[in-house]
Amino acid sequence: GVKEFIVAFFVLGFTASLPNLFVELGAALRGLPEISIGDMIGGNLVDLTFVVAVAVFFSKKPISANSRTVQGSAVFASFVALLPLLLLMKGSVTRIDGLILIAVFFIYAFWLFSKDDRFKKEYSKKEKISRVEISWIVIKSLAILAVLFFASQQIINSANYFAGQLGASLSLIAIVIVGLGNCFPEIYFSIISARRNQNWMILGDLMSCVIVTATLIFGIVALVHPFIITDVSQLLVARIFLVIASIFFLVIIRTGKKITKKEGMLLLSIYIVFLIIEIFVR
Repeated sequence: GVKEFIVAFFVLGFTASLPNLFVELGAALRGLPEISIGDMIGGNLVDLTFVVAVAVFFSKKPISANSRTVQGSAVFASFVALLPLLLLMKGSVTRIDGLILIAVFFIYAFWLFSKDDRFKKEYSKKEKISRVEISWIVIKSLAILAVLFFASQQIINSANYFAGQLGASLSLIAIVIVGLGNCFPEIYFSIISARRNQNWMILGDLMSCVIVTATLIFGIVALVHPFIITDVSQLLVARIFLVIASIFFLVIIRTGKKITKKEGMLLLSIYIVFLIIEIFVR
């Protein structure tokens, strides 16, 4: 009985962010903070550009964003995507930083639940789930979590391997490869939702992934294992393009209150230019 945006944010967005949690926390605990930071920055950059563009291309019409909830969430998502960058400027991530990020997430959650009109949508079809079905869902969920945990360790090992074989920095591998790979759930879900014309679900999932990854997940990583960044310059290009992507994403949603294919192409161009500069120029 709640709106699709809320469902997409708290259910699908959290689920899609689990790979980020396992990879970033596992990398930090293994003394590889470059992977944690790169995954967070690269993933949010992909979500705000590439994933939005893919969703628009597969949608039959522009993605609507005229809801006050979506408008407010767009402002928050654009700001939150940049918040970790401000904390990273001092060259370290502390437990206090982690607490700040987690607090910001709960502030947004409080705002999201503060008005009743966001929870008045009633679905015409309601299904009753038996205890057996619920138990089976729980078992499958636990199995998937176990798979994600072991897969995250292999992702970390693969990032180390590629960095060594290609002679590239671990930060670059994390931003370009790990960040993109962990966005596959959002990409798949956006395509399916766009084909079904469920635009609210697309935006809810995307903004959730950005907000949850930049605040709750990165905050948990900092809280569990604070770390120092030895070479901040490796993140310069990615940070600049994340700022650009956040600004363009916000302007597009706030001005026309919809995302057209032309605007999707603009966001995609930002990501392509980023890849060219990050991989070939640098």
